[in-house]
Amino acid sequence: MEPLLTKLQSQLAELPVSVSLVLPGQRRLGPADAAVRLEFHDWSGVATLAAGQIGKVGEDYVEQRLNIEGSMRDVMTAAAAVLPGTPVASDTSWWTQMLRRAKSLASHTQQKDAEQIRFHYDVSDDFYALWLDPRRVYSCAYYREADMDVAQAQEAKLDHICRKLMLHPGERFLDIGAGWGGLLLWAAEHYGVNATGITLSNNQHAYVNRLIEQKGLQSRVKMLLLDYRDLPEDQSFDKIASVGMFEHVGQAQMANYFSKIHRLLAPGGLVMNHGITAGSLEPGQLGAGMGDFIGKYIFPGGELLHPSLVLRELAVGGLEMVDTENLRPHYARTLWAWSDALESRLDEAHAVLKKSHGESGAGRVLRAYRLYLAGCAMSFERGWIALHQILATRPDGNMNTGSLRGAQSVYPFTRDYIYR
Repeated sequence: MEPLLTKLQSQLAELPVSVSLVLPGQRRLGPADAAVRLEFHDWSGVATLAAGQIGKVGEDYVEQRLNIEGSMRDVMTAAAAVLPGTPVASDTSWWTQMLRRAKSLASHTQQKDAEQIRFHYDVSDDFYALWLDPRRVYSCAYYREADMDVAQAQEAKLDHICRKLMLHPGERFLDIGAGWGGLLLWAAEHYGVNATGITLSNNQHAYVNRLIEQKGLQSRVKMLLLDYRDLPEDQSFDKIASVGMFEHVGQAQMANYFSKIHRLLAPGGLVMNHGITAGSLEPGQLGAGMGDFIGKYIFPGGELLHPSLVLRELAVGGLEMVDTENLRPHYARTLWAWSDALESRLDEAHAVLKKSHGESGAGRVLRAYRLYLAGCAMSFERGWIALHQILATRPDGNMNTGSLRGAQSVYPFTRDYIYR
């Protein structure tokens, strides 16, 4: 045991923030007035920390085998420092990749996708409302101006997407994975489109339909409880957006996903795919137990691909990438805004979750989300994961479509129109 404690003492001395450990039996390592305090209830958690398995340390916290005190920003600074190396996946063996693909195939049937989506998004609408912006936009914001707050940055993001898609009144617009309706309603109200949104979340479906009725938009906007694979293809859409959804599609289904979008999109039309991408060139999840933690408590079935692999699958699906933008640090700032908002309302969050999850369940969910939001903010800051907006077209084969010969779509092949 003493060699383990010696190792921990050495690690504590090198951390960028002060950390104290209260060991089983109440022995303390580190200063009493440390910024971060970890209290262990058994020795297995101490060994997990020494090994740098921060995802497992997080699991111990969620399951109350460990108590953590201190700001989430300080906790994550310490967590990053105890990692033995980068958590970006590095196992590229053919056997590992084959197993991952098989697991992906099994994890993304329509029934399992519906269950996995509802596990996350149907936690509690009131809980999400405590720390999201008033529009409940649950995806990366766009800080066009440095002094924007998260609500302003979310509106900037919604408009950024609509501008990229060149939305015009009367166009048929599809939002795949429409969440609580932020983009769907922004596009309808500000750009005059006829908008259709889909979700697998019962809560989101009911919430958005109430908003549509309240705003009197029933003639132009509809929200469906539907899997993207079940969308009828008898009518095409001029423009399509998928925001924060394709992380749930799975590697094994990615080519089919883009092929489906190709069939839904009118020739010459535009699609915006906005989603989290991996830092690793090969499919995998974050190491040090971080990916396992996310899969168990937050996003079961979630899978991230490197943008190079996303572009390959997009091309296999018959689409042409015309613009790609990395918003990675924007998502770090967004997540810290969400984390700070939740941290400021912990008592309210527990009371809200208690209504749907009971006393013990409320604490478990709240502890998991505290680590999830702050941990993801840290991961985006450090480049372990990223956020890419990929704009693509379905070329129509007509050399005279568009402002430049050979464009074969409405895309002007300049960026000026986005920023005017």
